[in-house]
Amino acid sequence: MQKTSDRSKGRGMEQFICLIYFAGFFIMTVTMMLYQPHVDRVSAVPLSPPDEYFRMLIPKFICEHGTLPTGLEEEVRITGCGFSYGLYNVLPYIIQGYFMRFVRLFTDAQSALLYAGRSVNVLFGLLMAWVVYLLGKRIFADSRFRWLFCFAVMYLPEGLFVHTYINTDSCCMLSTAVILYALVCGWQDGFHTKNCVWLSVGIVLCALSYYNAYGYILCSVFLFVAAFISREGRLVIDWKNMLRRGILVSVLVLAGAGWWFVRAYIVLDGDILGLKTKEQLALLYSLEETSPLNTYQARGVSIIQMLRENQFFQCLYDSFIAAFGSLSIRGNYWTYLSYKLFFGAGILGWAVSWMCGRADRQGQKLRFRQVFFHLNMFLCALLPLVVMIRYAYTMDYQHQGRYVLPSLIPLMYYTVRGLERLLKVRIRNASLPGLLVNLSVASAFFIAVGSAVYMVFFNALPIYLEMAAILP
Repeated sequence: MQKTSDRSKGRGMEQFICLIYFAGFFIMTVTMMLYQPHVDRVSAVPLSPPDEYFRMLIPKFICEHGTLPTGLEEEVRITGCGFSYGLYNVLPYIIQGYFMRFVRLFTDAQSALLYAGRSVNVLFGLLMAWVVYLLGKRIFADSRFRWLFCFAVMYLPEGLFVHTYINTDSCCMLSTAVILYALVCGWQDGFHTKNCVWLSVGIVLCALSYYNAYGYILCSVFLFVAAFISREGRLVIDWKNMLRRGILVSVLVLAGAGWWFVRAYIVLDGDILGLKTKEQLALLYSLEETSPLNTYQARGVSIIQMLRENQFFQCLYDSFIAAFGSLSIRGNYWTYLSYKLFFGAGILGWAVSWMCGRADRQGQKLRFRQVFFHLNMFLCALLPLVVMIRYAYTMDYQHQGRYVLPSLIPLMYYTVRGLERLLKVRIRNASLPGLLVNLSVASAFFIAVGSAVYMVFFNALPIYLEMAAILP
């Protein structure tokens, strides 16, 4: 009877936390979705989401015409920059545009169309929260750290923010969660049909949303192939199953994403990524300060010098944690310090656990599969930063944290895992008291949840409400 009662209490607590997890995320994203300045209020631009006015042109075009823009049309061109977001992958804009088209059957109000477009990204965020929850169940046995991982990923203020306005970042973030979940399931259970479908869906969403996360596609190929390699005295490759499952994934990905690149090849004269066309349009129509001739690379400035200017990494870190509006609504000193302590505790945990476990590893070899998997997770976290720095140097200098948000899930996994190792390390066969462990986890929860609540309800929302009162 006692065991049954304990299991019942455990399920009840799990359901309660799950309700808080999803409801809290939904309430905060919907609040931001409704109260952020409308994109057509020019005087509100500093507080408006980044480039939403010009991003809105793409789903609006789809809503009005029922077709996709080529990116060459003047009506979707970014004023001052000369190019269009229609040149990039537009799957999220397609969904937003056709939902706006549906809403327009009932009303032509621009605010209703705006909210329709934004609500699609709220839905992407909720789907991501669900996939992150499934992923957490796979990688953390201790429910305390599993829930900390879920909240840390979904409640990071900047991560939450990208699910509240019109962009492609939200779909991209969902794609990274789906890809990682599929890879973990595939390595634990094998790449059977269900896991292959998960992986294909993630790759399609990634391929059609944001170039910054393409490293996930590369790493997923490496890990998929490695999953069929075993070591039985010698390397053994299961060619039959690898080819059969690989063909399934390839067919699904080509069917889901191939059409876009074929279309770009035809419409943009072979420029399947749209980058060359973007540069050509920018040269023709951009202002002098936004011209490709004014980049760091074009001016002969080195990357090192660029990184030393304007507190590059400090601004990148701050806007990765919390920077709403057009980087105009920042957190307070404690917001950024608390996350430094959180990440620092994770790093310390890995260092301490490595030192304490060094004697146990004498004469043991690390398993190749384990090392290879974590190496690829490291690449998934690193490559968005590399792409962002290259983009800032060669195209458009913007050291904004949202460009490296695809690194979020691996970063939070290693941080939470490191904290878990720190709190569970045994020194002279003695472990930390349970109360101290629970207090530490509760403090980490406070950082994750408290920062999001502060940024939404006590920082951004009062500004939005005050602005709405003074604007016509």
